[in-house]
Amino acid sequence: MDDWIGRVRHSTPGVGLISPPPHHDIYSIEDLAQLIYDLKNANRTARINVKLVSQAGVGTVAAGVAKAMADVILISGADGGTGASPLSSIRHAGLPWELGLSEAHQTLVKNNLRSRVVLQTDGQLRTGRDLAIATLLGAEEWGIATGALIAEGCIMMRKCHLNTCPVGIATQDPELRKLFTGDPDHVVNYFKFIVQDLREIMASLGFRTIDEMVGQSQVLQASTHLKHWKWDKLDLSPIFHKVEVPSHVGIYKQIDQEVSLDEVLDRKLIEKATPALEQAIQVQGHFDIKNTDRSVGAMLSNEISKIYGSVGLPEDSIQITFSGSAGQTFGGFLTRGVNFELEGEANDYFGKGLSGGRLIVYPSRNAKFRAEENILIGNVAFYGATAGEAFINGKGGERFCVRNSGVKAVIEGIGDHGCEYMTGGLLVNLGEIGRNFGAGMSGGIAYILEEYQAEVNREMVDLDPLDEQDFEKLYNYLKRHVAFTRSALGQAYLENWEHTKTRFIKVMPRDYKAVLAKKSAQQERTFA
Repeated sequence: MDDWIGRVRHSTPGVGLISPPPHHDIYSIEDLAQLIYDLKNANRTARINVKLVSQAGVGTVAAGVAKAMADVILISGADGGTGASPLSSIRHAGLPWELGLSEAHQTLVKNNLRSRVVLQTDGQLRTGRDLAIATLLGAEEWGIATGALIAEGCIMMRKCHLNTCPVGIATQDPELRKLFTGDPDHVVNYFKFIVQDLREIMASLGFRTIDEMVGQSQVLQASTHLKHWKWDKLDLSPIFHKVEVPSHVGIYKQIDQEVSLDEVLDRKLIEKATPALEQAIQVQGHFDIKNTDRSVGAMLSNEISKIYGSVGLPEDSIQITFSGSAGQTFGGFLTRGVNFELEGEANDYFGKGLSGGRLIVYPSRNAKFRAEENILIGNVAFYGATAGEAFINGKGGERFCVRNSGVKAVIEGIGDHGCEYMTGGLLVNLGEIGRNFGAGMSGGIAYILEEYQAEVNREMVDLDPLDEQDFEKLYNYLKRHVAFTRSALGQAYLENWEHTKTRFIKVMPRDYKAVLAKKSAQQERTFA
């Protein structure tokens, strides 16, 4: 990848990425519902789209997604996909879109959920006839990608991920991009022809609008001119089946999902932060928090981004302290200039998508337990985070810093699969680690205790001794950790620093290390 791609993806140019990474924040419909809630807080005007692979049972999944408050459900067929798709996915993943779409539509109608969501489909839709069939099977929106690419010159070399596209479409190579001969008018004309084709089919069937046509599968018929022993035994009636429902049950999108965000805690935070939002004046506040307060900070960050963009506010502009037990996604998408300090504990997804803010957590000052021996935050902390800092006076759950791209965090122990798929940032772990630490880690640095090195997955990382620069960085983060959280463990490490620093080792991805060494050598030659 080039420098621009690396900057956009918060990764290091020259270091390969595992793409797409697994969605380790979604293991159930409840997890998906939380993600949808997070996104609706992060952008109240957004239309949340959930993509499902066409497969047996997709109708049940689609019903759960509708109940999770998604606005759009996309049923994606097996024949689509980018030219970067692995061969195993092309050959073995998914079913034709017709099967999944029909099942999803029928299930949603039966459960009176269809009127709450838009149903989309894609997967090699190329003609108006394809769109007509998709509409009759239940879709009111369609995705057309391959056809549009071919209209602008794609020759299907299936090497989009190699930066060597011979017609200059899927590449950042300036020489290859000169070969691009596409014309936007070709794509415009292609879509005009598709729409005209669809319009003519609709007229021949007697439909004036798409809404009238959605789900009217009874007008579909199987071809009879094909003579083949396999075709003779094929029964398409389950796909053509039309669910009979009362007149009040909608069979296309008619009503909006009912997601109430009027009483969320962020409304109070935004009111408190008004001087900072309007005049960049520093503000401070204190709030009680409970575990039903979810996605705290997301809506506030959205308001800041509307005014200040990704730059955010000046450092320490908004300083909020909380007391209690925070719900899921505490500090989600928190932007620059906002500091959250929590006296208590937090649930899963702590700091998800952190975008420059600072999170500080410590137990209640009245707690009788030792902080470093107890879990203070839940699983999947800092998933997809891109920037910011965090200081946790206690342990974290599993998959800590999974897919972290830039957060610098100090914590006192974590569970299994720490730093999985991490591409940037820094972790200072003062306590134990679980198994499979650093799996798929392609960027960033982690400092861990040497006694836990057996738990590290060394497929992509090396364990290196610390140099003087590492010692200085580690010492500074320890000092800040103690200053922010009054950590007894951190203070003990500082008081016995000469011994403490010999206990740490550095976990560093090999490719990342090689790229840094190459850059350092280039700089030396430049200044020589």
